[in-house]
Amino acid sequence: MVLMYYTNFLSSPEGYFHTVICNAQEFSNTTVNSDLHFISWDTPPKQHPHYLYLEDMQRMVESNAPFARKFHHDDPVLDRIDSELLFRGKGMLVPGGWCVGSRENGTDPCSVVGSTTVLRPTAGAKRLENLVISLLSNNNFRSQQCK
Repeated sequence: MVLMYYTNFLSSPEGYFHTVICNAQEFSNTTVNSDLHFISWDTPPKQHPHYLYLEDMQRMVESNAPFARKFHHDDPVLDRIDSELLFRGKGMLVPGGWCVGSRENGTDPCSVVGSTTVLRPTAGAKRLENLVISLLSNNNFRSQQCK
């Protein structure tokens, strides 16, 4: 039944998982109704969300959401996300806690590998923490649970 509904539903990827999980009796009282995405929609929502651009960057970051969509291929906002939020240089991996090399002169910090079990949280971890705390707060949790 759900598959038939979503075959003919606008923007099915945005709602399919939530519909399934929120309608599973064993999860309905423990699930927060949030997909952790920053998505810019029309009001009322149309079939597809807006594309995100550089001018959306501040709202994206302030939302504390770890994911965002929808982007044009090779849009400058993606480069800014790479450099300012992920600290990723062109042609490099997103550096993790195991990357202990220098960043001087554009050097890849992952060219020197330290312990692979080290976590070095960045400001993004704090933003995610703030979002989760907000979602689980007494003011939000029950009111935003699956109904």
